[in-house]
Amino acid sequence: MRPNRPIYLDNQATTPCDPRVVQAMLPWFTENFANPHSAEHAMGRAAEAAVEQARAEIAALIAAEPREIVLTSGATESNNIAIKGAARHARRVDDRRKRVITLATEHKCVVESVADLTEDGFDPIFLPVRRDGTLDPDRLADALTTPTLLVSVMLVNNETGVIQDIQAIAAQVKAAGALLHCDAAQACGKIPIDLSVGIDLLSISAHKLYGPKGVGALYVRRRPRARVAALFSGGNQERGLRSGTLPTPLIVGFGEACRLARLEMADDNQRIAALRDSLLATLQRDIPGLILNGHPTQRIAGNLNLTFPTRTAAELMADNPDLCVSTGSACSSAAVEPSYVLRAMGLSDAEAQRSLRIGIGRFTSAADTEFAARAFAVSHALQQA
Repeated sequence: MRPNRPIYLDNQATTPCDPRVVQAMLPWFTENFANPHSAEHAMGRAAEAAVEQARAEIAALIAAEPREIVLTSGATESNNIAIKGAARHARRVDDRRKRVITLATEHKCVVESVADLTEDGFDPIFLPVRRDGTLDPDRLADALTTPTLLVSVMLVNNETGVIQDIQAIAAQVKAAGALLHCDAAQACGKIPIDLSVGIDLLSISAHKLYGPKGVGALYVRRRPRARVAALFSGGNQERGLRSGTLPTPLIVGFGEACRLARLEMADDNQRIAALRDSLLATLQRDIPGLILNGHPTQRIAGNLNLTFPTRTAAELMADNPDLCVSTGSACSSAAVEPSYVLRAMGLSDAEAQRSLRIGIGRFTSAADTEFAARAFAVSHALQQA
């Protein structure tokens, strides 16, 4: 039986806006639409106060100080500011370190930001990962033997859900005297984040944690200060690092999403992990030869990246138009090619083409995952018939 609506299992691409977040935002679209930088009148001051309260909630989620939070349009912008801004500042102060290290499995906006630094005379290094998606510390140690300005490693991979051992990585990076940037778009609100291990810069996107699209943040460590330069000029908002009028409704929604995540993360993860484990067990029973990509336990609760034994991802999705799943990064979905993340983990092109990402979230039900399990099992059985 077909469901009444499409079943959404793509929560790594984006999450639905929590209704409580929507309710928090609505008054700032209609009742008070003032510019939060218009401090000359009461409505502007009220909007400014709402922004600062939201900033405090964002900071609280990652145990940062509110003044360490720079508001942006999302993690892509935050990643660009962190990587290119650190390089720009180093060039201004005649810092001779030119090496910038990242992983081959990072999000495209990190990979391409690091690659862009070649034009400015920097030395980009893209480290391979192990078959389970984790970084080999010996590879990092070798790369750090050359004086290094910045290392950028995501906490949670957007395609596989693999969690990097950021504490161990930070120890190596700090010992080498480099800055550590983390893309935490897939981590924030899903796992606890400990900045104290040595994270200097950290990127967040609201729409990955049940907030609105179009808003995010960059954590910039204050003590000792992480130095980055602005990428464009304007009205000197956000400590001069990100000029532009702040979107009060989106920021209020971001703050509410962070508040809810701080309060509900543990309960969400317990329920989501149970759904994931049940779905995986059913699929492995009904589809012999199914492979889980990425570390089996060092992963977030809601992600399954699976290689099917015979059918391609495109065929499986065509068989099941009522299932919203994906082949990998939403930012790369226009490119019909095997996932570069899976290939970097050692999968062949054919294996990558048979791989699907399933993302379970706060609003996924047991009925949703049960339907998905049956649907994929039927598709596999048809191939065998």
